[in-house]
Amino acid sequence: MSHTILLVQPGKPETRTYSDYESVNECMEGVCHIYEEHLKRQNPNTPSITYDISQLFDFVDQLQDLSCLVYQKSTNTYAPYNKDWIKEKIYILFWR
Repeated sequence: MSHTILLVQPGKPETRTYSDYESVNECMEGVCHIYEEHLKRQNPNTPSITYDISQLFDFVDQLQDLSCLVYQKSTNTYAPYNKDWIKEKIYILFWR
């Protein structure tokens, strides 16, 4: 359980936001939730929305910026991780 900060920038710099989570896995679930909310906005009249991992990864790739800061207890610092790391963690969590 490492405190994790998710940094998201869908487009222009003024669209930047952040969320914090109690663990990396919780954060990866948060990334999926962001995508699911995006799908709901795109398909407001669809009662049930499904997607596969390639669609989720395409969404991640099209974001201007997506990164994580994960707390490292040994050094009392936060380590940065990029989109590729996030996609790998999502894959391990949900589709292995």
